[in-house]
Amino acid sequence: MQKTHSNKSNLQVLYEDNHIIIINKRAGDIVQGDKTGDKPLSDVVKEFIKDKYNKPGNVYLGTVHRLDRPTSGLVIFAKTSKVLPRLNKLFLSKDIKKTYWAIVKNEPPKHEDTLINWLVKNPKNNKSRAYSKEVTNSKKAILHYQVIKKLDNYYLLEVNLETGRHHQIRVQLSNIGCPIKGDLKYGFDRSNKDASISLHAKHIEFIHPVKKASISIDAPLPNDAIWNACLV
Repeated sequence: MQKTHSNKSNLQVLYEDNHIIIINKRAGDIVQGDKTGDKPLSDVVKEFIKDKYNKPGNVYLGTVHRLDRPTSGLVIFAKTSKVLPRLNKLFLSKDIKKTYWAIVKNEPPKHEDTLINWLVKNPKNNKSRAYSKEVTNSKKAILHYQVIKKLDNYYLLEVNLETGRHHQIRVQLSNIGCPIKGDLKYGFDRSNKDASISLHAKHIEFIHPVKKASISIDAPLPNDAIWNACLV
């Protein structure tokens, strides 16, 4: 395994081999191109690979999953077309364990709990809404959370996902009265200065689809006062 590697594009590479590359995404970066026309992380990673290995021609890179633009943390890319469907299968079969940290203002109703909702995505405003029972076009969403630290004015939650739905953590925590710090879209009262939300994809575990070895990666937290307080 390679050590964390930063370079001229400020790309933080947490793991890389011939098959996969894992990046610590900064809040504000988009994983794949969208209507904004902003340069996506996938293009930055392609340039990094091309530059590092002096590759002629186009570089292959497969996007396995996404993180919301204002969210930071772990993103896995496939470096070969052979490994992409294997990684996709790991996600579909829930054989990739993902752990997130979220900072919320309000104390959750319980110290730890499992949240089960049915989410409906509205493409017009790019929001999801949580329901307590199944409704038309809804998808079941399950997450587990626990409070792991009380900060001066906030609570740090550890969240483990069972499903991967649109804005799932954001909408499910908001639904119990705990919108994520900075998340105006889901009810927080003010934005973070850098337009991020205080949600970080912190840890990922899976069996390497080619090497069959156990991979366990932690993404360093963003360097700001509130996240730094979580480590004290």
